[in-house]
Formats: sequence, C-alpha cells, structure tokens
Amino acid sequence: MPTVTPRLTRLTPDTAVGASRDLLAELVSRHGQVGDMVSTMAHSPAVLSGYLQLSRAMGRAKLHRATSERISIAVQVLQGCGLCLDAHVSAARALGVDEEEIERARAGTSADPAVAAIIALALQIYREPTSITDEQVTALREHGYSDRAIADVVGVVALNILTGSFNLLAGLTPKGGTDA
Repeated sequence: MPTVTPRLTRLTPDTAVGASRDLLAELVSRHGQVGDMVSTMAHSPAVLSGYLQLSRAMGRAKLHRATSERISIAVQVLQGCGLCLDAHVSAARALGVDEEEIERARAGTSADPAVAAIIALALQIYREPTSITDEQVTALREHGYSDRAIADVVGVVALNILTGSFNLLAGLTPKGGTDA
C-alpha cells in the first residue's frame, strides 16, 4: 500500500498559537499525548473546540455505546474515512460486538431489529433527513428507544461527519495505509 502524506501538519502545544495552544496543552497534560486528528485540528481553534465539546457531550448520549459504534461504522463506510472506520471497528470489538455484527454494521444493518432500525435512521439522517417519517419514529419508540436516544442519533452522525470530513481533508489515514 502506498503511504499517503497528510495535507495538513500536526501541531503541538509549542507550535500551535492562541486558543489552540491552550487546548492542546491541556489535552497533553491530561492524556500525555494527542492523536493525529486532534493535533491537526489545532489549525482551527473553532473546529478543535467544537469537536472536543461535541465529543464530550456525546459521551453522555443515551444510546448504548455498542449501538453508537455500529452507527459510526455504517456512517464511516459511506463517508469513506478509513481512520474513523478503523477506530470505530476497534471500539466496537472492545465493547464485545462480534465480527458478524461488525460486518452487518458495515452493510448498514444488524441482526437485532431494534439496532437495525436505529442504524437505518442514522443513515437516513446522513443521506436524506427530509425522508424521515412519523411512522419511522413511532417504530423506534416501539423498539424501546426514548426520544432522547432518538435525538442522540443526530449527534452521533454529526460527530462522524465532522471527524470523517476533517480526516479526509487533512489526508489522515490509518497507520501505514490509505483510506478505505
């Protein structure tokens, strides 16, 4: 596989300026290091701050984390960000999602009808949100999803659009490879 050169450079607390320097310094002090995406996002303090805030907020989402990761897998297959896809597949595995269910998520579905329905909603939010129907939302409630969980799907999709789009623009790919 050919190596892809990132289009944007990584920044550090020493090379970043203004608010980005402060954000990176705080992240490095708390976590020891930051990944390629975060250090590259530091070129825009608005994007970095927005990402961090949305990411923290979605950590409090009502959706089960394994469901959220399957949604993220389905969205990233469409978006084409290999870095994001790899991260979400790894996270799903760490949460105990089996390989067959990961493959179903890649195909935009699940063996569990409730999970399949929420993935379908997420893909509709990504592709064509105007096509969402009252009946579809009612069916999600019948599957046991609360209004909060249904609303959280928009946040999961938005976070995936932000990170995937940024990584694709910046030329960030999985280590040693190209985007999927």
